[in-house]
Amino acid sequence: MMPAAGDGDDNDEDLFRRVFADAKPLKKKRPVPEHPAAKAGRKAAPKTSPDKKPAARPAPRMPVAAAPAPKPARDLAAGDYTGMDRRTADRFRKGKMDIDGRLDLHGMYQDAAHAALNDFIVASAAMGRRKVLVITGRGSREGTGVLRERLPQWLNQAPCRDHVVSFTGARPQHGRDGAFYVLLRRKRDRDG
Repeated sequence: MMPAAGDGDDNDEDLFRRVFADAKPLKKKRPVPEHPAAKAGRKAAPKTSPDKKPAARPAPRMPVAAAPAPKPARDLAAGDYTGMDRRTADRFRKGKMDIDGRLDLHGMYQDAAHAALNDFIVASAAMGRRKVLVITGRGSREGTGVLRERLPQWLNQAPCRDHVVSFTGARPQHGRDGAFYVLLRRKRDRDG
């Protein structure tokens, strides 16, 4: 049998009162203590007397803009003579500058060749060499020369990039497709 419309509401209310008859109100929430690190970063507010006006707050300081990061040196490509005077570029390209050092990577594995190139370029720059010859070999008949393909990438990476001004394919008498001329920055006197 269904209860009458008015009967159900009374029963619900009665049931509610019985369930919550022994319920107690919650205590007031206690403030959560602040973490010591948060307190350290905040200054205590100065106490002011009621007859004195609070001191004027200084205008907030604008954040100091960080110095822009230096632009990374642009990647060099074989035969790129940007930043060189025309006479030096012509002499370099035509193989008319003296070769101050040679490195033969012929037959080396990539890792060993890369390490040897880094060491050679850094040492050559430290000795004040200006133009060096790096021999990569032409590669096998079936494929291309891996070292020849990787050399431009390696010259554009640290530590070589800091010392290299330009590079270009060598003339026939120095190995043509299997060698590169590399022009290094001039060693400047630091004393004056």
